[in-house]
Amino acid sequence: MKTPWPPVMQPFSPAEQSGLWRRVKNARGLFLLLAIPVVYVFIFNYIPMYGVLIAFKQFQPRLGVWRSPWAGLYNFSRFFSSPNFKIVLSNTLFLSIYGLVAGFPLPIILAIFVNHSTLKKTTKTIQSITFAPYFLSAVLLVGLLTRFFGMRTGAVNIFLASLGLKEINFMGSPAIFPHFYIWSGIWQSTGYGAIIYISSLASVDPAYHEAAIIDGATIWQKIWHIDLPTIRPIIMILLILSMGGILGTSFEKIYIMQTPLNMKTSEVIATYVYKVSIGANRPDYSFGTAIGLFQNVIGIILTLTVNKIANSLTGEGMF
Repeated sequence: MKTPWPPVMQPFSPAEQSGLWRRVKNARGLFLLLAIPVVYVFIFNYIPMYGVLIAFKQFQPRLGVWRSPWAGLYNFSRFFSSPNFKIVLSNTLFLSIYGLVAGFPLPIILAIFVNHSTLKKTTKTIQSITFAPYFLSAVLLVGLLTRFFGMRTGAVNIFLASLGLKEINFMGSPAIFPHFYIWSGIWQSTGYGAIIYISSLASVDPAYHEAAIIDGATIWQKIWHIDLPTIRPIIMILLILSMGGILGTSFEKIYIMQTPLNMKTSEVIATYVYKVSIGANRPDYSFGTAIGLFQNVIGIILTLTVNKIANSLTGEGMF
């Protein structure tokens, strides 16, 4: 007899219902813990989705979201035809791709170094030093950059002046800004990003490495044939997530680092949305929401595309 599709779900018998309720009752503490993040996500991630309607309206606060007049795709066409569209999009893409190419491999390299190092005390010191910057806030990080690279009071420019050399406006140069933003971020996040790889490598059975040594494998062969295959699923998942956020940049850090001189390369989608909405004298919430929605839709498309490619090439996609 052919099985119907979709399969017909049979109701739980009274005995099964009582058993299910008993298991739920016995694990009520775990379900209570689960309820906290579920309620949090529902309140702060799902309920605000109602506000996406603002992107398709001429939002007027006194009328509210629902009663404001519809504008269709007008706000999106405004953004695409705006002279700022190419500037903010190209800056966002450049900073994101630059950060991904330069910063993504470094936590992997650090994790492999820690895994193979025989100097345990030195390794722990290196881990602590590289992990500590992650706890610096964006304000404090930019303050440190200003202290070291400021035009007149920065330590680097004071040193250059003492040598009779010309001072360099590091913080105001459009050409230098991308490098400052990316490499300060890499310095801050590499140690933290390596933790997940270090944990995964620590779970590898030492017998694999012992067998490789007996077979005469070099350290590079052990890395290529043992370590990298072990962390490949994690690499692919983090790469997919990184590609999904390719249009996302750190708003706080970029906004604090912005000056009128470096605006040519520092104006990105996140700062532009703030300036046309909340930060404007006459906030245009509909326009800002449309830009944000465009950014999120592109992120979803990239995530699904890269996940599909990863599944077809390596079988290590997220879903």
